[in-house]
Amino acid sequence: MRTDAHWKKIGMGPHHGICLPLFSLRTKKNCGIGEFLDLIPLIEWCKNVGFDCLQLLPLNDTGHDTSPYNPLSSCALDPVYLSLWDLPGAAAAFEPFQSCRNSTRLCRREVKTLKLEWLRAYFETVFSSLSQTASYRDFIASTPWLLEYSHFIANKSAFQDKHWKDWPANPQPDREEIDFHNFLQYLCFSQLEKVRAKANSHSLFLIGDTPYLLSPDSADVWAHRSLFQLDFSAGAPPDQYNVLGQDWGFPLFDWDAMRSDHYAWWKRRLSTIAKLYHIYRIDHVVGFFRIWAIAKGCLPSEGSFIPADPAKWIQQGREILEMMIDFCPLLPLAEDLGTIPLAVYPVLKELGICGTRVLRWQGFTPYDLYEPFSMTTVSTPDMEPLPLWWQKFPDEALAFCAFKKWEYAPVLTPERQVQILRDAHHTSSYLHINLLQEYLFSFPEFGWANLEDERINVPGTLLPTNWTYRFRPYLEEIVNHKPLASMIRTILLK
Repeated sequence: MRTDAHWKKIGMGPHHGICLPLFSLRTKKNCGIGEFLDLIPLIEWCKNVGFDCLQLLPLNDTGHDTSPYNPLSSCALDPVYLSLWDLPGAAAAFEPFQSCRNSTRLCRREVKTLKLEWLRAYFETVFSSLSQTASYRDFIASTPWLLEYSHFIANKSAFQDKHWKDWPANPQPDREEIDFHNFLQYLCFSQLEKVRAKANSHSLFLIGDTPYLLSPDSADVWAHRSLFQLDFSAGAPPDQYNVLGQDWGFPLFDWDAMRSDHYAWWKRRLSTIAKLYHIYRIDHVVGFFRIWAIAKGCLPSEGSFIPADPAKWIQQGREILEMMIDFCPLLPLAEDLGTIPLAVYPVLKELGICGTRVLRWQGFTPYDLYEPFSMTTVSTPDMEPLPLWWQKFPDEALAFCAFKKWEYAPVLTPERQVQILRDAHHTSSYLHINLLQEYLFSFPEFGWANLEDERINVPGTLLPTNWTYRFRPYLEEIVNHKPLASMIRTILLK
């Protein structure tokens, strides 16, 4: 099996954990958004209750876009997640963030604007001395993507956030602006490396998320235009969920160009991931096999798959995944939900890559017959959490009750919520990971009164609430709640 060495580091057996968007964490210290160092008490809590995995949504810089899957860089971290209170010599006054801290939804643009203002003042105070340290110089010298990213962000600032296609030829950003963005990335990586060190000390595996596609207005596309097919955008063909199809607006990878360069761009990206996590999730893994391509000016329904020949899909996907496995020491997981060619699944299994199995979508498959190379979950960030699903889809809830030999009731009780979570942790999958909020619903004080407020994202929509979810309780309340910890330990018992 291609991933034998990777599995030896993790252990081929049951692993349990939680998934969350970092931005959703609410703590007494942060500035209205979850921050890197908020993960340290969460890691300690995970280990205390019996979890050994913590999965995070992407942490890439997305500018002011709330979606973590529309990155401006394949490697750079978003400085919005910096824990200001931990920075050496930082002032303790964070009054400007108070309204953001009190908001029930994430005020991302306001938080980031305020943080960047604060960080500019901090930069002017400490950069001259910090830039002379060995650790800073080593970071600059060992981070090959950094200069193009900092040039790109500096130019975006200089040209009022215009698309790079609208910049003048060969723009030369201000040197201090480049230093500022180098400085921010140094701080981001330093803090996330602290988080990884804490995870190491607790034998907990951090799972990072790798967005498959990139914003067309990103540092990577700007600097490596020859690696992307800019005359097409990725999307999805018409189906039962979107009768007109979808145009996501992302440029396609030019796999022939990447292959001729020995996948150097992907290897650079994988090297960055390997410094931060222990496992990584490959978003939209089917895109490595084939992608729905829409020519500029055409409707989604007028698109076609690339490669056009289905006989080439498996060969291409296998080649790319084998390259990733051979180059990167981290174990990959795959998001293989949606319309997937059946031939993809045997490839993932042969390579030892876990796919994703959503409990409510598995029909009446007995739990001990789940494919071991899989991750069982009860929901994803794109889905209704369990209580809302139960409420909105009574026919599906009724069928699930028949499967469980339960008498149907229109409201999912906390007791049944716990039982479904227990089921999800005791399938024959190697991995069992659920959204943190699914465990909180058993305690009314930990959930929003309106279940719709528990949605993280509604795919295919441009709702202002997408990707702005915040937990109702503070993290301090969660980690000190003894009944919650006891419930989770009971769920994990065989």
